[in-house]
Amino acid sequence: MEAYAIVIEGHEVSEQGYTNLEASSKKVKNSFQIKKFNAIVSKMARTVMSGNGIRWKYPWEGQETDIKTGLIKTAYPTANRNTRIACALSHWLLWHKCLSSDEPLLILEHDALFIKKLDHDKIIDSKYDIIGINSPAAATRKAHEFHDKVQATHALIQPVPTIDEFNVPQGLAGNSAYIIKPAGAKAVLDAVKEHGLWPNDAIMCKQIIPNLGVTKTYYTRVQGLPSTTVT
Repeated sequence: MEAYAIVIEGHEVSEQGYTNLEASSKKVKNSFQIKKFNAIVSKMARTVMSGNGIRWKYPWEGQETDIKTGLIKTAYPTANRNTRIACALSHWLLWHKCLSSDEPLLILEHDALFIKKLDHDKIIDSKYDIIGINSPAAATRKAHEFHDKVQATHALIQPVPTIDEFNVPQGLAGNSAYIIKPAGAKAVLDAVKEHGLWPNDAIMCKQIIPNLGVTKTYYTRVQGLPSTTVT
């Protein structure tokens, strides 16, 4: 398994987050190195998207119902639309890397921080194609409810919990840290082809990608750095 952290090259907050992430991985004695993956930057987002025949299909304001899935798509707070697109494309490129290498990847955002040594072999051997390893605290909507449902079961790796109405996209506890297998990469890439590009943590939901799992043990948490997509 290779591990990649999405980092905006030369961006002070992003680079500092990566430094903190590397240090935390060493502290918990992980057996792998975290490689830096240069994020798509906002000024290149539209070019990369059009060059790959991708269209953005998510609202910038308010809500809309997706015709194909019936899911309610709610706009994310976004000052710079290209920054939001760039983030989604950075994950999209790593999904391609996973599929082409035919090997699982650990995908991290620069704001992840390890709090426990990752038992990646056990996670990879699970039946799930994409597995979130991040604490929900400060990382997702209804974090307390997400936590309570995950901790209420004895399963060490389990399906994504249901914390909302059936037509609201429900996925991992943020996308700061997850393991994706080739089958999961193919599923989410196919979803982008069918539904268009959405924020990565919206399209990677259990209604579209059913074989999503989460670990009962939280191996990472978010650092609480200033957002590079909201501002």
